[in-house]
This record gives sequence, C-alpha cells and structure tokens, in this order.
Amino acid sequence: MTRLLLTHGYFLEEDLKEQQTMKPYPPLGLLYLSSYLRNRGFETEIYDSTFGSRQELFRLLDQGPAGVLGIYGNLMTRANVLAIAEHARAAGWLVMLGGPEPSNYAREYLSAGADLIVAGEGEIAVERLGRSGFDPTAWPAIPGLIFRGEDGTPHHTGPAEVLTSLDAQPWPDRELIDIGQYLKTWRCLHGMGSISVITARGCPYRCNWCSHSVYGHTHRRRSPKAVVDEIEWVIERYSPEMLWIADDVFTIHHGWLAEYAAEMKRRGIRIPFECITRADRMNDKTAALLADLACMRVWIGSESGSQRILDAMERGVTVEQVQEAVALAKHNGIQTGMFLMWGYEGEDISDIEATVEHVKKCRPDVFFTTVSYPIKGTPYFEKVSQRLVNIRPWGQSTDRDFVVTGRHSRMFYRRADELLRIEMAMTPDAAAIHAARQALQLTRHEVEA
Repeated sequence: MTRLLLTHGYFLEEDLKEQQTMKPYPPLGLLYLSSYLRNRGFETEIYDSTFGSRQELFRLLDQGPAGVLGIYGNLMTRANVLAIAEHARAAGWLVMLGGPEPSNYAREYLSAGADLIVAGEGEIAVERLGRSGFDPTAWPAIPGLIFRGEDGTPHHTGPAEVLTSLDAQPWPDRELIDIGQYLKTWRCLHGMGSISVITARGCPYRCNWCSHSVYGHTHRRRSPKAVVDEIEWVIERYSPEMLWIADDVFTIHHGWLAEYAAEMKRRGIRIPFECITRADRMNDKTAALLADLACMRVWIGSESGSQRILDAMERGVTVEQVQEAVALAKHNGIQTGMFLMWGYEGEDISDIEATVEHVKKCRPDVFFTTVSYPIKGTPYFEKVSQRLVNIRPWGQSTDRDFVVTGRHSRMFYRRADELLRIEMAMTPDAAAIHAARQALQLTRHEVEA
C-alpha cells in the first residue's frame, strides 16, 4: 500500500501574531480525512506542523520511503505549502494539495510542483485515489481533482462528491497528534485548556467576500446525539476546561440547537464554550439556550455599522439586528466578540463614523478589525479584480497583500482603528478623540495607487 503522509503548512514558530495570543487548535480537516481513510482500511500518517518546524518535516520527507504527501493549504500558508511541495517532489514524493486555497490558484500550484489538487471536500476523492494506487491514468474519472492535462493546462474533473451522512464519519484522528501540547499551551497562557469540535459542515449564506471553495454553499448537520457522543468522549479523554465549536454558524438551526441542549442536559454535561453566530440567528430562546449550555462567548460578524455597506456585502442582516443580538447575549450573561471589516468597496468616511458609533452602542467585550481583502473565487474578488496589484511575487504573498487601487490608504484605516479604540476606551479622552478624528480627516483623500 502506498505510504500516505498528511500535513499542513502552518508553523506556530513562524506566526508572530499568534504567538501574542497563543490560542492554537489542531487541523480538524486533516484529522477528519485521516479518520475517514483509516476507517476504510488505509494507513495514514500525520505530521502536525503547528508545533513542529520546516526542518523537522523536511528530514521526515528525506528519510522516506517516499509515497504520497497530502498538504492542506489555506490563505496564509501559501509560501510554506510551496516550499514543502518543492522539497517533497525532490525527495520523490507525489504531492497532493487540498484545502480552501489551492483550487483557486490551480495553475500556479501545479506549475510550482504539485502533482494534483483535491478541490472541495476531500474524503471521497482521496479514497478513490487510494483505491487506484494514485495511478494518474485513473484521475480523469475521479470527481473533484485538478491536474495537468496533456496540453499542460489544468484539467478539472468536476465537483467533488460529498459525504451524505456526517454521522457516519468517524471522529477526527486526535489520537494521531499531540493534543496534550495544545492543552498545555492554552493552560499555560490562559489557565484553561480548549479543544475544538464541529457539529456541521458548510455555510448556506452568500456574503460576497467569503470563500466557499471547500464545501460550496452546502450545509449538513450531524445529529445532536452524535455530537454529544463525541463531546462526552473528548471530556473523558482529555479533560478540557472549555470547547471551541468551530462551525461557520453554530446557531443556524434553532430546532437542532434545542435538541442538542436537551441531550447535553440529559447526560449532565455542561462545559464552557465559544461559538460563532449570525445576528439574524439570535433570539430570546436561542440566547437562553446558549446560556444554559454554559456558552461563555459568542462571536458575531458585524463587519460594518453602515447598512449601506452591509447591503453591498450581501450580509443579509441589519445593523439593528447586530445590536439586538449583542444585547441578548449580554442579557443572558454571555460575553460578545465582534468582527469588523474596514475598506469594503464603496466605503467612505461616513461609513467609518457609522461603524464607530455602532460599536460604541454595542460595547462588545472584544472586537477585531481587518481591512477587507479579496479572496480569489469570491464575488468580491471578481468585482475589484481589474484594480488589484500584487506588490510581491505570488509565491511570497497572500491574497491579503493585494493593493486595491483607488481605495483609501492603509494609513487611513490605521487612523480608523485608532479612533475606534480610543472611543472604546474605558475612560475616553476627549482630546485624544478629537485628535484621532482630525487624523482620519487628514488622510481621507489618500488612496492606494
């Protein structure tokens, strides 16, 4: 049987920003792929690069025997994925890529040394590859693959087959990696260990800056009983102090949430957790259920305090719904986290001001801002594609590095950040607020060239 080694391109030792927060989680996608394949008779190995190093992985590849190397790639790991692929090919490995980014840049990744790309959900496609012995002559008949055709251009075999029953999928292969290292890191820095679980795959919403390259717009749920079975085992096996429910939107299905809460209560399980919600999927009953389940924080993608910008994003929510959702969470003793995005197409200084006022009204416990960046394959990318400039070579950059010509300057958004944080201070300083507003006004005419 062909040796199959799975890895990803994320190294914590290289991530200075994450080193400041130190809240790492394992690569659940790889762990699910591994458990699926092993359940069907394949042997898999995992090199979890999070606490590893590029040099250690390269030594493993050099030791052999060479087989198939599957690399998960995302928005931020492009350079590492390319370096790993290059080294693996030189050591005699067949290189297979998956994850949310490689299919968006199939030509570039194939030209850089990848042999094939699994586009979309990977379990069934990789199983069929394994059954064929990874024989290239079988690839054209396997849905969900991209590889070089006879003319050298990428050949796509069509949409990947997806799992119809998530309950039939084995739990992720946590035992093949060092979960203890994750828990130790969390406990040392935060006093409590956290483990991630998912209850569903995919997101049915169509925010036009969000990538759906793995699951498309499908949304499939596990049964409440199956989820609680896993959580019960995770608690018994690892004794975490909290959980991260890693669904795109945990609260989509209110009936499911009620059944899940009842099953947790029936078994006497109550453990703190964090999750993501949408403002339009929060109501009195949902907030109360989350509180009864010991939810410690809900994260809400607010993005903007300007309804005009939210509508342009096709978010499908109102500013008032966001404010109501935050208030509901607070009323039920749940902390709130808010994601905000500057710089979406058409945003002007009045929208910045509206967002500042919105966040002041919500008073979330924590908020994060980012400047919008166009991810290839999204409607937002297509909308601004003619104005994109990559200031660094593709292999050394990410989609976050694009300059959108004609947009406000990066300095303008730094000033917006400064204004928001000063306004949100425990004791806002009037002089500092005035100075921040002046600085924002002074940079409003600066644009990216």
